[in-house]
Amino acid sequence: MRRWSELAERVAATTRTSEKTGLLAEYLRTLDQDALRIAVVFLTGRPFPEADQRATGIGWATIANAVAQMSGADRAALAEAYDRHSDLAAAVGDVLEGVGHAPPPEASPSLPEVAGTFAEIEAASGPARKSALLAALLARADPRTARGIVRVLSGELRIGLREGLVEAAIARAFEHPLDAVKRAGMLTGDIGRTAVLAREGRLDTAELALFHPLKFMLASPAEDAAEILRRLGPTVWVEDKYDGIRCQLHRLGRDVRLYSRDLHDISGQFPEIVEASAALPWDGILDGEILAFRDGAVLPFIALQARLGRKDPPPSLRAEVPVIYVAFDLLGLGTGPDDDLDADARTVTPLLETPLRERRRLLETLDLPLIDGGHGAFALAHLSTADSRDGLELAFSDARARRNEGLMVKDPTSPYSPGRRGYGWLKMKKALATIDCVVVGVEVGHGKRHGVLSDYTFAVRDEASDQLVTIGKAYSGLTDAEIAAMTRWFEDHTISRHGRYRVVEPRVVVEVAFDVILRSNRHKSGFALRFPRIARLRLDKDPAEADTLETVRALYEGLQAGAEHLVTAGARKVVALAAGSRQRRTET
Repeated sequence: MRRWSELAERVAATTRTSEKTGLLAEYLRTLDQDALRIAVVFLTGRPFPEADQRATGIGWATIANAVAQMSGADRAALAEAYDRHSDLAAAVGDVLEGVGHAPPPEASPSLPEVAGTFAEIEAASGPARKSALLAALLARADPRTARGIVRVLSGELRIGLREGLVEAAIARAFEHPLDAVKRAGMLTGDIGRTAVLAREGRLDTAELALFHPLKFMLASPAEDAAEILRRLGPTVWVEDKYDGIRCQLHRLGRDVRLYSRDLHDISGQFPEIVEASAALPWDGILDGEILAFRDGAVLPFIALQARLGRKDPPPSLRAEVPVIYVAFDLLGLGTGPDDDLDADARTVTPLLETPLRERRRLLETLDLPLIDGGHGAFALAHLSTADSRDGLELAFSDARARRNEGLMVKDPTSPYSPGRRGYGWLKMKKALATIDCVVVGVEVGHGKRHGVLSDYTFAVRDEASDQLVTIGKAYSGLTDAEIAAMTRWFEDHTISRHGRYRVVEPRVVVEVAFDVILRSNRHKSGFALRFPRIARLRLDKDPAEADTLETVRALYEGLQAGAEHLVTAGARKVVALAAGSRQRRTET
């Protein structure tokens, strides 16, 4: 682990991609199979492979306790170091250097030993036991190695690595085409296994594995219809962008599992979907969205939130917030139970490199229990085509009328690229509105913005009490130059500090864009903004000119009223049944 940590710091010290790749490749060539598998997983900033369902369950407090227990350092010193760096690993290294922690080099833990301790921490019950295991590991690690351990454990690598660079390093280290490495990684969902296959010259043996979730294909954001058509046209496929949770469905025989966007098993949260899938006559993998859906209408996302994290939800909650699975892609398809094969003998053919047009055709042939009269567990994503700017804008308006977020615009010839944010898929979203808010608090950012005040908490004015009431927090939208300038201003106009958070003089106005207004007890205003981002600084405005709580309330009530009369006409069109989709394809 000492060598891995030294490598991490060398990689962090260079900004040149080619040099990073070279350093990684040189290091990977020196490792045996076991160490190689672990090292590349750690280089993605994870203690376990991405598709591995385990989590260490360890946080800042447990790490701080372990450092204090092992070194005798004051926890306050670690908190102060963290405030300086906004980086837990750097803080731990500073504290250990400060107390003179210097175990002998021969005590330094190996990569398998670190991985084994991570597994013990995951299996341990209670923070005290987890802290003791970590303390014993850190006792053997010099400050640099300790930084490396904490970087992986906290998931905050911060050395300028993307998984694509690790794949490039694997290709370079073992002299394989990069595309071959990417394809194997795409199928296995485990970069550690991919590295071992590359080392052994067996990349072509990688297979699609059920119940090892694939990374989800991502979409790049876009707002301008003309630009979208220039990128994907002349004719594009258009799907509603649903306000639910992305979900991958894996099925083999009667075994069905659901995986969230972060690749966690969420089957227990939605048993009605699992139950409806168990008797289907095919094996395979679907990509789709789980929505709250009742009486033929999609319910707001806030209703679905009541189901999130609730394993084995009671019948009362299932009745109050029914859910459906809206399928929009088919990633693998195989034989089913009618083929008289044992589950171990059935195979699933990957469709990732098959054009979207063919994947959708196959999806429409599956025997899914589709919604009929408000009942059923499945729907197909609403699909249409557009070949003009006006047509795309109309489709966007129609999707909003159906109470969806916007559009997914896709090239019908595009393959499915797990974990990639390319231009084969674009998401068309527009701010519902903007409001002018007053910044009342700021916080030190993370990552490349760890040294500046980039996270803004903002408020609107409650005229009834003549007070500012918070409504949200945003950390995106401003340029680095704007953030640097405002950091200096906020530092000079801080009223009080509370750890990383500062209460500041309420004199700066920002225009905030958002997609949805929700009722919420999280903020003093009683409302929350979904997907807030800072559209621009309004240094020309006085705080007295900021929007009021009454303005927010009126926007919310207007949206609710507008949504109600659209439910019957629009929300029922959340699905496009197979027959309609086939007609649409015939016409195009």
